[in-house]
Amino acid sequence: MPLFGSTFSPKKTPPRKSASLSNLHTLDRSTREVELGLEYGAPVLNIGGQSLKFEDGQWVTDSGGTTSSKEVQKLKKRNMQLEEENNLLKLKIELLLDMLTETTAESHLIQKELEDMKNHYKRKK
Repeated sequence: MPLFGSTFSPKKTPPRKSASLSNLHTLDRSTREVELGLEYGAPVLNIGGQSLKFEDGQWVTDSGGTTSSKEVQKLKKRNMQLEEENNLLKLKIELLLDMLTETTAESHLIQKELEDMKNHYKRKK
């Protein structure tokens, strides 16, 4: 006899309904397109008046875009100039850091020599 009344016996759960009552998932893609007219086409994005289309894994400017090929070439040229300037500045920073390291090392050596000379002079007295 159980201590607190009857034994625990959960109710049976009812069987689950099927996930989809539609048989569309069994149709192949071409049949679905014919039956339902599911021709999506390439995704199109419109940002700031610029229309872009996703084709072959890349975003391509639509022919109706406002950006001309001259403007694109100008931007590419400016980008190259900025990259070259950036590389030059990185080289200058690296050179300055090398110079600073060398100067710091020389300064430490001079300070050590000065301390040694002071200690040597104190010993003589």
